[in-house]
Amino acid sequence: MKYNIAVLDGDGIGPEICAGAIKVLNKVGKKFGHDFVFTHYPIGGCAIDKCGVPLPEETVKGCLASDSVLLGAVGGYKWDNLPVDIRPEKGLLGIRKAMGLYSNIRPAKLWKSLSGASPLKDELVKGGVEIIIVRELTGGIYFGERGKGEEKGEEYAWDTEKYSVHEIERIAEIACALASKRTKKLISVDKANVLESSRLWRKTVHGYAAKHYPDITVEDMLVDNAAMQIVKNPAQFDVLVTSNIFGDILSDEAAQVTGSIGMLASSSLGDGTRGLYEPIHGSAPDIAGKDIANPIATILAAAMMLRDSFTLTEEYDAIEGAIQNVLDKGYRTADIMQDGCVSVSGSEMARLVAEEI
Repeated sequence: MKYNIAVLDGDGIGPEICAGAIKVLNKVGKKFGHDFVFTHYPIGGCAIDKCGVPLPEETVKGCLASDSVLLGAVGGYKWDNLPVDIRPEKGLLGIRKAMGLYSNIRPAKLWKSLSGASPLKDELVKGGVEIIIVRELTGGIYFGERGKGEEKGEEYAWDTEKYSVHEIERIAEIACALASKRTKKLISVDKANVLESSRLWRKTVHGYAAKHYPDITVEDMLVDNAAMQIVKNPAQFDVLVTSNIFGDILSDEAAQVTGSIGMLASSSLGDGTRGLYEPIHGSAPDIAGKDIANPIATILAAAMMLRDSFTLTEEYDAIEGAIQNVLDKGYRTADIMQDGCVSVSGSEMARLVAEEI
């Protein structure tokens, strides 16, 4: 099979980690008889430097014409002082919108070989941790009406949290479908004791699940309690669904439970099979070009692409197994280094994973 993959290297360490993922994908293609064709397009800061905008039309067209998209990272100190409407992050928000991607799936998995890297006590994580956070991606306060002004000589600003039933139902579908393949338990996180939008969220999630997934148990949890429970007893969670802003915050917290954001991938999906796959970490401009960035999150993002967009389950398993084997052999990049392990560069880590395929 031939698959056309748009690669958005982006800024900072983006080109390095994407190169590592491509190396692994090429090995998968060779082993399993697939032809992966990679076409690179600019996004973020590098697109601003080259084209004057963070998301050129060429990039949008290329992504929409591809079978799926692999993204590195965007942003960096160089562009921090630009007007907000042309900063690198606008490129990321723009491509999500152009591709119709309304869900972000972020698995936070603590690998057995890295259990000692978690900041939590061993008794809290020794049984294993894998939290899958399904975050609504294109609604809520990040996309609501906003403004600023002055009243009685004092400056003020405001943002609006707004959700429709349709927006909630489509993210509930993705979360319920995931839960149905796992423990059949779903936790919906909101702030229904205060927010009207959360009260609609709660009612809609329960109504949708009862109608379409009656075998799933849905429980509610207030966001402040969820934040506490993730560090108090992370093993209690499986699939969690929540709004844009709550998901943004909780997924970063869950990521830290695993010990390193350099190990965590994510996918953004819409109604079709085409998705946007990326690591959850940023562009890390301070270490760009030093070949010390961990490529495993991006490699895992590529693996998620194989499984979720191309239905190549065996190939996904091969990559995950290869990563586990490399970790079990004691190889580590700087961010996950442990006593008694062998320190390797980012490119060397990618080569080792490819060899294990």
